[in-house]
Amino acid sequence: MKKQFILWSSSGLKLHSFKAMNEMRKRNMFCDITLVASNREISAHKIVLASCCPYFHAMFTGSEESRQDRITLQGVEYHALEPLIEYLYTSTITITEDNVRVLLIAANLFELTDVRDGCCSYLRTQLDARNCLGIRNFSDMHGCVKLVNYADTYIQKHFNEVIQFEEFLNLTHEQVISLISNVRISVSSEEEVYKCVRNWIRYDLIPREQYTADLMKHVRLPCLAKEYITQKVNKEPLLKGNITCKNLIIEALTHHLVPSEINTVRTIPRKPVEWPKILLVIGGHPSEAILSVEYYDFLEEKWRVAPDMPNRRSKAGLAVLNDKVYAVGGFNSVSAMRAVDVYNPARNEWSTSNRMLARRSTLGVAVLNGCVYAVGGFDNHNGLSSAEMFDPENEVWSFIASMSTRRSSVGVGVVNGLLYAVGGFDDNTRQHLSSVERYNRDTNTWQVVADMSARRSGAGVGVLNNILYAVGGRVGPMVCRSVEAYGLEKNQWKKVADMSFCRRNAGVVAHDGLLYVVGGGDGQSNLSSVEVYNPHTNSWRILDVAMIIGRSHAGVCMIVDQAM
Repeated sequence: MKKQFILWSSSGLKLHSFKAMNEMRKRNMFCDITLVASNREISAHKIVLASCCPYFHAMFTGSEESRQDRITLQGVEYHALEPLIEYLYTSTITITEDNVRVLLIAANLFELTDVRDGCCSYLRTQLDARNCLGIRNFSDMHGCVKLVNYADTYIQKHFNEVIQFEEFLNLTHEQVISLISNVRISVSSEEEVYKCVRNWIRYDLIPREQYTADLMKHVRLPCLAKEYITQKVNKEPLLKGNITCKNLIIEALTHHLVPSEINTVRTIPRKPVEWPKILLVIGGHPSEAILSVEYYDFLEEKWRVAPDMPNRRSKAGLAVLNDKVYAVGGFNSVSAMRAVDVYNPARNEWSTSNRMLARRSTLGVAVLNGCVYAVGGFDNHNGLSSAEMFDPENEVWSFIASMSTRRSSVGVGVVNGLLYAVGGFDDNTRQHLSSVERYNRDTNTWQVVADMSARRSGAGVGVLNNILYAVGGRVGPMVCRSVEAYGLEKNQWKKVADMSFCRRNAGVVAHDGLLYVVGGGDGQSNLSSVEVYNPHTNSWRILDVAMIIGRSHAGVCMIVDQAM
């Protein structure tokens, strides 16, 4: 058989080829198609357009346009077409405030999702109280779901600011109703909603006065102070003579006199939206303890990098208290640690805090009654039964009662004001544990509760809907995919659906009615995947996007996205 030699060219050849073709396009060399937009022409090569753009591929294969050498594009402006054609040749495009909207429209038409997503990202950076309503409506019109969701959250969070600008005053009455009927808008009092309705009507009184009753039905007048209703609302000229509005005022006053007689949506206070949350993952053990931090943005559905910790660590505990993240103890590749680092999302920065009283790695950490608790773990020599508490007001650690059993690789969770220590490894008996005990802060005592159905060391522990979940773990060399749940009322564990993968030392956190299990190890390698449990269907799914790196023994928590 004859020998063969295959030469693989570098990507530089491709770049050079496309650059050369673009130069030929600009000089109208070998061009076989002329595109017309806004009565202006641009020449190109069909083969390039068809190979890079689904829209042109469909146009040049089998349609009537495939036989034409000049095509007028409807609904596309020239100053969007020109940079998009350039993009097909060069893979680069400049998005600005002047062209972002026409680019997004054309990118949608041409099915250039990267450009469309880039436009959405640009609009997100430009979004503020002055323009958020317009950006929201524009993105909704063009199917940019993530940007719509982000704008909705921003509008709800900044409602008081949004209604001060002209965009609000120029909304239709249906759009105003959509805004003020939302229970999630953030207002200091319902008075702000009432005033914005009054201001919107007065802005163009004659055509808008007819919508007064329809709008007032969505103002929660019963939530206003009784004095404000009698002295302001009842005397408002816009409402006088309107029987529907008069009845709404009577309803509001009746609610103040006899609350039990009125039961409508208007009597229910609003529940302002919180900022979107992100899933924060710190440290861990890809091959050794690391400094790195990453987070999952639920709106963007992407993992991103956050600032490194001051200290490298794996096998640490993580807790959120007073909008700050506490990374507690752990292992720095040399020794178990007492160190505590604190992350402030508002400033997007780390600082150090007072150290624990004992070295602890593979510990459990939880927040109970406004304090951080560090439970069990390993101190370089022995598994620990001791536990300690951090008081953030005095910034001091103090020991609490010890558990009945030494527990390293222990998981903890808080249900109904009680702290549970789940499974782990007992150095005295050299046993992986199925036992569970719980701590009562009021009596400073631990009490043994029902055993799990399986021994679990390094189980992930999470709490969802007041149910304690023990996820995975190991017994000796065997890593589990099984999961069980503890019900407080019956003091009983029951099995739920197995995960897709075996996992030990995974992070577990609850969010929006679901349980997220992050990373861990399967006995052979560290995992970057995330599984999501739905208790209503008793089923698991794999999150579409894996972490940037595989991590076991990582700290995991949910925090409000304020700065990232």
